[in-house]
Amino acid sequence: MPEFTVLDVVAICWAFAWWIGYTIFADAGPRRRNSISAHMARNRHRWMEQMLQRDIRMVDTSIAGNLITGISFFSSTTILVLIGLVALLGYTQKAIETVATLPFAAVTTPGVWECKVVLLVVIFIYAFFKFTWAFRLSNYCSILIGAAPDPSDPDAARAAARAARMSMMSAHNFNRGIRAYFFALSALAWFYHPVAFIVCAAWVTLVLYNREFRSHALEILTGHH
Repeated sequence: MPEFTVLDVVAICWAFAWWIGYTIFADAGPRRRNSISAHMARNRHRWMEQMLQRDIRMVDTSIAGNLITGISFFSSTTILVLIGLVALLGYTQKAIETVATLPFAAVTTPGVWECKVVLLVVIFIYAFFKFTWAFRLSNYCSILIGAAPDPSDPDAARAAARAARMSMMSAHNFNRGIRAYFFALSALAWFYHPVAFIVCAAWVTLVLYNREFRSHALEILTGHH
């Protein structure tokens, strides 16, 4: 069984507490309506309302295609990252010796090192599922755009709302995948030292909070700049 130190256990619990806590705060907390994601969701709804007014919807399909391309890039990249992490398991001893040459690096065992790699594998698998589901939802949204009726149709408003909700669901899953990337980057610090992991997890959460609730982009969306 891997010989984790008390500091290792504290670091992993600390990191997941920040990740889960921030996810609850950002996605279900009282301030979620003032987040950049919430404002973009409202703009997605306006987009679909405007889409109904266009006879030729090439602009809308182009926008949808660009969104799908971005999601597809992260899905493909995640697969490459997973391949690299699995390959890293075959070089455990050499990797430990390399990190040990760094100043103040924590001493670790092959079993603990492999658990650290497996943690990253699990995080990126989670991200992959989020990205692939976001990809499918974006495709569904494109179909709903193509199937949207004329504005005079009694079901037009509901059709626009359905397309908007599908787009919002895609964005929500994409955001969850991106968030996993951020915390995976903080987990890289664990290979160096548990304290570095603790610091990076808190720092990543602060970066996510600032971008979601206090960024310049949010000021532009709210008209405060």
